[in-house]
Amino acid sequence: MSPITTHVLDTAKGCPAADIAVTLEYLDAGSWQQIAKGTTDTDGRIMDWMKGDAQAGEYRITFATNSYHQGKGFFPCVTINFTIENPQQHYHVPLLLSPFSFSTYRGS
Repeated sequence: MSPITTHVLDTAKGCPAADIAVTLEYLDAGSWQQIAKGTTDTDGRIMDWMKGDAQAGEYRITFATNSYHQGKGFFPCVTINFTIENPQQHYHVPLLLSPFSFSTYRGS
């Protein structure tokens, strides 16, 4: 399993959000570097998209939600920035999504 994982749940439909394109980036010397990309599976998850260990520092995950909502959602994408202080820990970043709102938290 990757040191950073994600899970997208569609709270409006009450089910996982499959087929959402997702990118993971790391802030390196003031510039964002893409380190992984993937698409959520039928359970709305990306579990094995990153090889190796995470590093301490700032990351961001961008979810391409416009195509999932077929152009009818308010947010064309959702970007979540987060900081890793202890690279030995697992970091799970879930996204709870509807066409007009979203929320997140640090999962386990």
